[in-house]
Amino acid sequence: MKITFYGAAGEVTGSCYLLENNFKYLVDCGIFQGKSERENESPFLFDPKEIKAVILTHAHLDHSGRIPKLVKEGFKGKIYATYPTIELCEILWLDTVKLMKEEVERINRKNLRSGKPLVEPLYTEKEVEMAMKLFEPVPYDEVVDLSDIKIRFRDSAHILGASSLELWSDGTKIVFSGDIGPQNNVMEGQPSIIEGADYVIIESTYGDRLHKSLEETRSEFESVVLDAIKSQGKILIPSFVVDRAQRVMYELMLLTYKYPFLSKVPIFFDSPMGKKVTEVYEKHSNLLSGEIQKYFLEGINPFELKNLRYLVTPDESKSINELDTGIIIAGSGMCTGGRILHHLKHNLWKENTHVIFVGYQAEGTLGRRIVDGEKTVHIMGEEITVRAKIHTINGFSAHADQSDLVKWTEYFKNDPIFVIVHGEPKASQALSQILQLKGKRTIIPSYAQSLDLEKKEIVAPKVAPSFDIESLLEELSSYAVKLKSSTVPQDLETYSLLKSALHLLKEVSDRGKSL
Repeated sequence: MKITFYGAAGEVTGSCYLLENNFKYLVDCGIFQGKSERENESPFLFDPKEIKAVILTHAHLDHSGRIPKLVKEGFKGKIYATYPTIELCEILWLDTVKLMKEEVERINRKNLRSGKPLVEPLYTEKEVEMAMKLFEPVPYDEVVDLSDIKIRFRDSAHILGASSLELWSDGTKIVFSGDIGPQNNVMEGQPSIIEGADYVIIESTYGDRLHKSLEETRSEFESVVLDAIKSQGKILIPSFVVDRAQRVMYELMLLTYKYPFLSKVPIFFDSPMGKKVTEVYEKHSNLLSGEIQKYFLEGINPFELKNLRYLVTPDESKSINELDTGIIIAGSGMCTGGRILHHLKHNLWKENTHVIFVGYQAEGTLGRRIVDGEKTVHIMGEEITVRAKIHTINGFSAHADQSDLVKWTEYFKNDPIFVIVHGEPKASQALSQILQLKGKRTIIPSYAQSLDLEKKEIVAPKVAPSFDIESLLEELSSYAVKLKSSTVPQDLETYSLLKSALHLLKEVSDRGKSL
């Protein structure tokens, strides 16, 4: 048996693992976001027609978002997932089609004017409809026999319907962590305990950091919200529409109980799919944590506030531009698209605006650039000065931190090999080091590398993966411009770093001349 890592290796997004046994399977098939976004347009490094089934851990687009593309390129097998995951996928994929269509129309208008070739969307509503017909719902904790492998979905407490996977074949057991929630997740409770495996493919999104405690996180959120209200400006909360937005609404409900005057502050959930996603959460409330279920039992909907209004149409979204104050929750969570861009464009330059980031910001995304302190950013064709106050509250994350990840690994009673994925290099290395200090064996694969389970070794890719050199050169050029216009330390260390960078660039240039 062999596993090849065609995504989320050396980065957080694009989860896609090819499992080759008697048949070929994919565990997840997600889109790339941020610095690797152009990889979505590249052809798969395997033949989609040869894939027997996709085993999907959860609905987030960085795990599910390229499945319709897989169908477009010939996949006709089954897609195994939990029932809530299937419902959420349909909502997310159709919204993605709408956004892609709008973006392609914008690009093609420019291309027509400049004489450049027209582009096509990654997939359309047709492929989404075809993909939806391939789903096979699977409940938690039930073993499914696929002839050469057996699988079992376990609750990973990340988002509604999210799973870790247990997979058996020929006496070997592999566990895919999927995205794991915190050990005491407010929304989904505790991840399932798994006690045995030969290999564990484990995520490392926050493998190098610790979240604040629930008490500290709520105190921080309370302080930020109250201060922002005093400034009489808008509070913008870029949020993943699935799970994080519902968590934010719940936390705002708790604050309203504590400070009744907050019930007079308008709250807007600005997303065409926001209401639909929330309805899926209400429908499957039995899968949520005891803390959340308690409110439903008492007849209180924790995602329904008197001062909350869902904005569905573009006109409804634009109608709040002239409001001086209010709380706006909008996607996308990393500010890579969606209506949050519209609100950032109109409010990021105002000193009394507060932007609260409540989720992970991948490298290369607009959200990451804002969090990293860039003073001007490019939004919807305009350069916008960042004068707003920026806040980051990672304690609302639906991802386990380093401590949670280590605790999850300690439930394994045998001595599996931990294969660390789904993290930026620093995070994966940090998790690897702390696991090794605890006597555990670890491997960190690179993109397109394979793990031979019989030989217990990493195999180099047979087909050279495609690399987005053009995008990287643009990023290097951007940094060079910023350095020239900023204050750079005049010391030996800075000189040495710049000299090294120049040497590497010359080496690349020389390689190009020799071709």
